[in-house]
Amino acid sequence: MATQFTIRDLAREFDLTTRAIRFYEDMGLLRPERHGPGGRNRIYSARERARLRLTLRAKRLGLSLMEAKDIIDMYDSPRDTVPQLEKFITVLAEHRKQLENQMREIQANLDEVKQHEKEARQLMTKYRRSETD
Repeated sequence: MATQFTIRDLAREFDLTTRAIRFYEDMGLLRPERHGPGGRNRIYSARERARLRLTLRAKRLGLSLMEAKDIIDMYDSPRDTVPQLEKFITVLAEHRKQLENQMREIQANLDEVKQHEKEARQLMTKYRRSETD
C-alpha cells in the first residue's frame, strides 16, 4: 500500500470531491504536507488517510465535524487511553439520545399520518356509497 497520497488519490478512493477534502482540511481534520510553488501541492500520509477514513465514519454516525475532530485528535495525543474512551463514550451516548428522540418524533409523525390516511379513506368510502345511493 502507498504511504503518500495526493488529494486526487483520496478523492477517488473515498468518492469525494477535492473541495470536500479541502473543507476537512480547513476544519483542522487533515493536515497534509505542502510542496511545490506556494505549497499548492498537498501530500497526504497514511496517517492523514486514516484520519479521513475516521472522519467519514464519524459523519456516517451522524456526529458533527467538531465532534469527529475532538475524538480523532484524542487518539493523536499521548494522553491516557481511559479519558479518550470516556470522551468517546460520552459523545456516542449523547448522539444516541438525539437519534432516539428523533426516532420518537418520526414515529409520532408517522402515526399521525397513518391516522389521517385512515380517516381520509373512511370519508372516501362514505362519499362513494352516498354517490351510488
